[in-house]
Amino acid sequence: MSSEEKPRSNFIRQVIDEDIASNKHNGVVITRFPPEPNGYLHIGHAKSICLNFGIAQDYKGSCNLRFDDTNPHKENIEFVESIQQDVKWLGFDWGGQALFSSDYFEKLHDYAVELIKAGKAYVCDLNAEQVREYRGNLTTPGKDSPGRSNSVEENLDLFARMRAAEFEDGKYVLRAKIDMAAPNMNMRDPTLYRIRHGVIHHQTGEEWCIYPMYDFTHPISDAIEGITHSLCTLEFEDHRPLYDWLLDNISIDCHPQQIEFSRLNLEYTVMSKRKLTLLVDEGLVEGWSDPRMPTIAGLRRRGFTPASIRDFCERIGITKSDNTVEMGVLESCIRDDLNTTAMRRMAVLNPLKVIIENYPEGQVEELEAANHPQDESFGTRKIPFGREIYIDRDDFMEVKPNKKFKRLVTDGEVRLRNGYVIRCDEAIKDAQGKITELRCSYDPATLGVNPEGRKVKGVIHWVSAEHAVEAEVRLYDRLFSQANPDADKDGDFREHLNDESLHILLGCQLERAVGEAEAGERFQFEREGYFCKDEAQTADGKPIFNRTVTLRDNWAKIEQQNKG
Repeated sequence: MSSEEKPRSNFIRQVIDEDIASNKHNGVVITRFPPEPNGYLHIGHAKSICLNFGIAQDYKGSCNLRFDDTNPHKENIEFVESIQQDVKWLGFDWGGQALFSSDYFEKLHDYAVELIKAGKAYVCDLNAEQVREYRGNLTTPGKDSPGRSNSVEENLDLFARMRAAEFEDGKYVLRAKIDMAAPNMNMRDPTLYRIRHGVIHHQTGEEWCIYPMYDFTHPISDAIEGITHSLCTLEFEDHRPLYDWLLDNISIDCHPQQIEFSRLNLEYTVMSKRKLTLLVDEGLVEGWSDPRMPTIAGLRRRGFTPASIRDFCERIGITKSDNTVEMGVLESCIRDDLNTTAMRRMAVLNPLKVIIENYPEGQVEELEAANHPQDESFGTRKIPFGREIYIDRDDFMEVKPNKKFKRLVTDGEVRLRNGYVIRCDEAIKDAQGKITELRCSYDPATLGVNPEGRKVKGVIHWVSAEHAVEAEVRLYDRLFSQANPDADKDGDFREHLNDESLHILLGCQLERAVGEAEAGERFQFEREGYFCKDEAQTADGKPIFNRTVTLRDNWAKIEQQNKG
């Protein structure tokens, strides 16, 4: 790997470098990505995926994909499958079967029994409200639960009966016996197991009615798998003492190191899976893969590439400090990628018919155009040209409004992209005064050349009316109108949804070559932006294209004006 290709260093890589130098873990690096299958992954998870799998690749180690499936009320197989698809799409491989925390349910149960036998866990009959009351607060120590004084035998009996489904939900929980006066609230006898009836687990079915908590499951699963570096976001920093306590108090010979990094906060969206679930459940978006959503599935459907998302994660880096990343950074990554990888096509989104009266009726020419202006390896394509074409309505004005307008006006000339110079002779209007078509003439001597003495500054895109592909085009914008929808803690983030986040254009006319595109294929529609063919189509079978991003960052100017 060259110096240019080497990933940017960060404090996590520095820790790993030191561990390898000291031969800690015998020089092996094993990480894991542990998503909970209760929703689709979002761009924040992509940061963790790139970190965990990227480190494993760079240090010639391995990264496990392990589902934290300990809360079956909110989980299902759809989420499991979507998560696996997203990780693969980003370009990573976990090298075998995906793992599940439920794979270790029997072992986890046995470790819980071990803690009970050691007098370090007990069965508590306080309800949730009483547990909160007994816990105290940051300035007041907690109080012991009555169950804290149970004998080991009593606790073993109650825990066995919990597993045997003798008790209803909420009747008992298993708690660690640590310190009810600990400054860290997570160490005040945290819950290890709870009772959950009436659910069918997507992996274990109805085998279990008690389920371990994440804080209990996570460190033990890491240790079972031989994880060397357990990388978590900063909200788990206060949970690290419990992570270490559990591993120090059970008979397991592996003790991974938990290291925390800052989570991704991105402008104009939310990263809470709970809030994203609300958007889906309340029909405020069209599902988890809505192209406005920050989910990986939504970004993929919108036209983002794996390379652009990996580039984004590399650019923002890994730190210990919470910060918010500008949406423009993500958009810049996809622009940079598609600028070099997307073929160029012409698409008229607001069509106005043009009849070239001096062009022979029935004649069709096949004009040649480059698929990419800077890369000859993309080759060329043939564009049909005939007597009737479409141009964009915004590219015509009856009277030139100002010197900057370099497009078509009555009695004016403009060059058609990859084609001839045309002149507008007449604008035809309907009874309401709306322009319905233009009558033009063309100069047959101007294909690919600009005759001496003629000044034609404007170049516009067009498509042949006879050969055009009619499509629906969806123009997506940012999901929220405010950079930080969560800024008002007493408000509702949904109040800041952007009413202009989606515009649907019907009757768009695309050049012939676009009609051959596969779902997911990306193009630059010249002068319009980057677009991706949707996996869906209209009810009458027309293709749908989603705008991935505009050609320029128009929001940067808006944001600057607002700040000014």
